[in-house]
Parts: sequence; C-alpha cells; structure tokens
Amino acid sequence: MRSQGYLFFIGYCLLPVTPPKLNVKYGNANKTITLINEGQVNLLKTPELSDVEFDCEIPQVSQPYAMYSAGFLGAGMFLSYLEGLKKGKQPFQFIVARSLPNGIPLFSSNMKVSLEDYQVIEEAKNGFDVKIRIKLKQYRPYGTKTVKVSQNANGEASAEVTNSRSIENSPMPTSPQTYIAKAGDTAFTIAKKMYGAGGNYIQDVLNANPILHANSNAVTVGQKLTLPAG
Repeated sequence: MRSQGYLFFIGYCLLPVTPPKLNVKYGNANKTITLINEGQVNLLKTPELSDVEFDCEIPQVSQPYAMYSAGFLGAGMFLSYLEGLKKGKQPFQFIVARSLPNGIPLFSSNMKVSLEDYQVIEEAKNGFDVKIRIKLKQYRPYGTKTVKVSQNANGEASAEVTNSRSIENSPMPTSPQTYIAKAGDTAFTIAKKMYGAGGNYIQDVLNANPILHANSNAVTVGQKLTLPAG
C-alpha cells in the first residue's frame, strides 16, 4: 500500500506513516440449520462486528517520508494517545481517506470503533523507530428506550416508546458557513468539531474545499474554508 494518497486517522490522530497493509474482516452471524425433510436452510442474522488490524511505523526522529498535520511529534505522543483511547472507554472514528496522486478523492472508509489491544514492537533493524500492531473492533451504538404506559377511560392500555438521544450528537451548520482555520486544524478535526463526527463528514469538508486535496488535507492557520450544511 503506497503512502501517497492514503491518510489513516485514529480518532483525531493522523498516523505519520501509512501502514503497508490493512486487514478488515466483515463477518456474518448467519446460522445454518437442518429441517426435517427440507434439508439445510440459512437463517440470516444481523452482521457481526467488523475487525480491523494493521501494523504502523512510528518514527522516533523526523523522517522525510512521514506526514504530520502540525509538525513532528515523537513516538511518545502516539503511545500516550493510544493508551488514552484504551483507558477512555469511548468509541472513536477510524477513517482511511484515499486519493489519486493528482488529488482527486477516491472512496473513503470510515467506521466507529473501539481499541481492543495494541502491541509495541521494537526491532534492532528499525533503529529507534517503533512498530505498533493495532486491533480495532467496530462499535455499534446501543441504548435504552423509555416506555410510557397509559390507560384510557375504557380501560384500554397503550404504550408510547421514546428512543434515547445519542450523547454524541452535536449541533452542525444548517446552512453553508465560513470557517477560519486555527492552529492544529486538519480537515478531520474540523469535521469532528463542527459536525460531531469527523469520519462521517470529512469528505463533505474536502469536497467543499478542493484546495485541501492538493495539500494532503493540510490546513493553514487563518485559511478561510467553506463548511457545507449538515
């Protein structure tokens, strides 16, 4: 997998070196049963949660092939970030943005996930750089529902079900707006901050601001960007 044209985000974090290989397992929970005189049939169930695995290199010193959204960051920062995701008990967005060398966007992968585990691998042939083996699992939101039961004058009962509102919802622009870029901004962090879901809306931000494609999604402080309606 070539690093050019691929951007890997784990939550807010852009991996400095594109992983050479990405494995995503999409499984089903279907069940095959045997019926009397009918043979086997396949009961279709809700798909299983997807598993994501990849190895990534984290340089200890600045390397010419590494990418950083806000300047060089040492391996310690990335290790602390992963440890925070592991202990935070919160899902986050995993996104792979793909584009051609001329900046034309290709399809993107985005999935809400949890960090299942990670391994830090140090080998003499890699010098001071470290390799991290990461395993993610798709996160499927769930919650309780409120049921209000009432009875009319005739003694007939009725129930009203109210879905709980997701705590991750946040206000988003209802009409196109202008955004002034700040230090540390990337297309992903802007999408996360303004729409509440960076992985779901990063492509909208990129499409509304073609100049970001040519600059590998980098944002310059003070740059005026267009934010489309959510």
